[in-house]
Amino acid sequence: MRTTRLGSLLALLLLLAPAAPARAQVHHLARMNTEQLKALDRTRTVIVLPGGILEQHGPYLPSFTDGYANEAQAKALAQAIASRPGWQAVIFPTIPLGVGGANEIGRKHVFPGTYAVRTTTLRAVFMDLAAELGEQGFRWIFVIHGHGAPNHNRVLHQAGDYFRDVYGGHMVHLSDVIPEGTSMPGGLTEAEQQEDGFAVHAGLWETSSMMFLHPELVSPAVREAVPQTGQNWNDLVRLARAPEWPGYFGSPRLATAAQGARLWQRAGSYIELALRILDGLDERQIPRLSDVMSKSEPNLAIDRDAVERERHVEQQQQAWLKKHVTR
Repeated sequence: MRTTRLGSLLALLLLLAPAAPARAQVHHLARMNTEQLKALDRTRTVIVLPGGILEQHGPYLPSFTDGYANEAQAKALAQAIASRPGWQAVIFPTIPLGVGGANEIGRKHVFPGTYAVRTTTLRAVFMDLAAELGEQGFRWIFVIHGHGAPNHNRVLHQAGDYFRDVYGGHMVHLSDVIPEGTSMPGGLTEAEQQEDGFAVHAGLWETSSMMFLHPELVSPAVREAVPQTGQNWNDLVRLARAPEWPGYFGSPRLATAAQGARLWQRAGSYIELALRILDGLDERQIPRLSDVMSKSEPNLAIDRDAVERERHVEQQQQAWLKKHVTR
């Protein structure tokens, strides 16, 4: 599929540093040597740390869908930071780990395309990275790891709280905060809204996003997608538990690159929020989506089931280690 002319223009504006001064530069940590890293002013350098769970997105989108979106947003954020006088941004290599694929909604813990880690594993990875960066003197980290599972988001916030308490810096899981005035873009007919329904995964909007960012990775067969329409979390659980659930909700067949471009205009609100944090806004005062989701009983039930599954996996691993590893 091809992006529209509008999509191509917005991609250029959003992702290629609009109006940035010529000398503004975004660094990539993986390409830097020790001397280049030592030269960074720790007080005015922001580490942008993207992640991307490998999670099934049905027959039409790639497993790394979240990661592609996070990388694009990380790039736009880094360029906005680097365009500020005296500031530098360093993009960390993407961490392809996450918790809780959408298949857990239907209690399907094994699903082709999902390769998740335990909650404690994800927390340990990001706490370890927080320690490495903190010990080297960095004090600003923005985590861009958009993914909907509440357990996933909670432990990323915990890693940020650890960084603040131990190193006196700011490690903000930006993807889970809720900027003021954000809402889904319009442009849909009433019939389209009804058909997509309450779609939290791989539906119209997520498919539109991928058509905008990486149209070559969206299967043309998406036009034949049978709607999986629900109106609330209980409906999604019922749909996802069906034996032949295809791995998505809503109606991806309605997606377009133009809709994806409208969705990506919202990235500006997150960039603005990040810049306000650099200017002194206390990120702990910003509402978090995972806190909102924790008030949903169906979500709590999904989380409890996922934690029990993780406990079983950990016990299995520990039993093997006890038997075969002597040190």
